[in-house]
Amino acid sequence: MNAEQAVAPERTRGFSVRLREARNLGLVGVLAVLVLIGALTEPGQFLTTGTLVLVLTQASVIGVITVGMTFVIIGGGIDLSVGAVVALATVWATTRSTQAFGITGIVFTAVAVGVGCGLVSGLLIAYGRLVAFIGTLAMLASARGLAIQLSQGRTQTVTAKNQALVDLGYQDSYVLGIPPLVLIFAAVAIVGWLVLNRTTFGRRTYAIGGNLEAARLAGINVKLHTCLLYVLSGLCCGIASVMLIILTSSGTSGNGNLYELDAIAAVIIGGTLLTGGRGTLVGSVLGVLVFTTISVLFTLNNLPTAVQQLAKGVIIVLAVLVQRRASLYSSERTSS
Repeated sequence: MNAEQAVAPERTRGFSVRLREARNLGLVGVLAVLVLIGALTEPGQFLTTGTLVLVLTQASVIGVITVGMTFVIIGGGIDLSVGAVVALATVWATTRSTQAFGITGIVFTAVAVGVGCGLVSGLLIAYGRLVAFIGTLAMLASARGLAIQLSQGRTQTVTAKNQALVDLGYQDSYVLGIPPLVLIFAAVAIVGWLVLNRTTFGRRTYAIGGNLEAARLAGINVKLHTCLLYVLSGLCCGIASVMLIILTSSGTSGNGNLYELDAIAAVIIGGTLLTGGRGTLVGSVLGVLVFTTISVLFTLNNLPTAVQQLAKGVIIVLAVLVQRRASLYSSERTSS
């Protein structure tokens, strides 16, 4: 091997790092532009502490789900069931029988339902050899249907006995002016970043998403690891469902509607490849903040929900096109 061949991998890694940093800086720039637009269109409402808290709080629930989705997509999969799993977890955790066990029962049930659904999806995909799209689509339908059956289509409110859980959503519970939900999101994101970037689990996730067969030949238990990725996604859904119960004081089968769209969109515009093997949690978090800021901005300007969904669709398409262009450019640089 000559010197030029020896430095080629290092040169490629350096270029990938620069590309990732440039993408994250670009998202920060998008956030800055959105703040500027908000300052110009609604200066009296947008540039306030209340709006900042609103953006961060709204970003928290979908942000936790996005952490799990990032792992799944980097590992070469997809999870379409997250919204339905959140709905099922909130409904199951707010039944009268569950609430009889107090706050511990609510939290445990919500997390257990999320993990259980993730485990079922993981087993179907990893060991049942179902395509991830089909496996999680089946879970989406099943979880949503079970949520409707359990709740009978009614909204289940948190009882007075467990009011302390709901109180975490009020300003009196803020820590140094920061809502507890935001702190939970930050904690999940930090732990997720450490796992993805500083552990063997994270390295194996990148390896499986980048080249599944090569990962298998390298001795990685691909089936077990793939299953664990969906369990991790389910765990994040369980945590998010507890946060949603705190926000809404209730559980309903309508919860989590289109959460899968928001999570996948945030991951994509954050720079994670849909084909797997490349992506960052920092980018995904920035993607969540971008989408949440857009939603708040549209709401303040009295734009209908339909326009918000249309804007999200356009952003997703543009993000994928940019990804393809960046991948082609990266391939050209690598080959040269």
